[in-house]
Amino acid sequence: MRSLPDIYASAPLKRLREDQMRVLMPELQRCAGNHGLLLSASLDDQPPVLPFLGFWTRLWVSRDCYRGDLLAASDTQLPFTDDAFQLVLMRHAQEVTAGASLLLAEAVRVLAPGGTLVVTGVHPFSGWAPWLRWRARHSPPVMHMPLRLRQILRQSGLQIVRGWRVGGLLPHDTALSAINIRACGGGYVLIARKQRQSVVPLRSTRAAIRPAANGRLSPSVRRSTAL
Repeated sequence: MRSLPDIYASAPLKRLREDQMRVLMPELQRCAGNHGLLLSASLDDQPPVLPFLGFWTRLWVSRDCYRGDLLAASDTQLPFTDDAFQLVLMRHAQEVTAGASLLLAEAVRVLAPGGTLVVTGVHPFSGWAPWLRWRARHSPPVMHMPLRLRQILRQSGLQIVRGWRVGGLLPHDTALSAINIRACGGGYVLIARKQRQSVVPLRSTRAAIRPAANGRLSPSVRRSTAL
C-alpha cells in the first residue's frame, strides 16, 4: 500500500494538480512580493515561477512533520513571523496533516495583509473521493468541504476572491476521466485575500488657548473663537 505522499505523486493526482494549477496561473501571475510559501502534500511538488514574486519557501506536509527547506513538527506553529509571505499556496496540504485547523490558522497568520492564500484539494463529494480513500485506506486523507473552508477563512478576516471545481469526473484512465464538467470536477481551488488593515485618521479638535498674563498671544497662534 502506498503512503500518502506517494499517492499524491501518482499519475491521476498529478493530473489533477496540473489541472488546478492551470486555472490558477492567470490569478497567480498578478501576485507580487518578496516571499511565497508552498505547503504541499506531494514530495515532487514545486512552486510556480511567477514574474513578480521573489523567493519561495517550500514545505512538504505529512502527518507528523514538515520537510523541505526546514524540518519541524506539524502540531506546532509554523516557524515564521506574522505577515511574512505575500502568497501562501496550500496544495492538498490540509488533507494529509492531523492538525488541519492549526495549519489553516497558521497559513492565515503568516500571510501578509493584502496577500493571497490559495487552497486546493480533492472534493469530498466527487468521484475521486472513494478512490482516494481506498488507495490510502491505511492512512486515509481528510477531505474538506470548500464551503466550510470559505466560512473559516471569512471568520479569520479574509475575503474570498474565487472558487472552482476542477478536473475530470473520475481519476481512472478512461474516457470519463477526460470529461471536465466544472460543477462535477474531482478537485477544487479556493482563492482568498487577507484584507489590509484600515488606517482611521484622527479627527483634529480646536482647543481653546488662554491668553498670557499680559493679554497677548504669540504671533504664530490664532485666537480661538471660544475665547
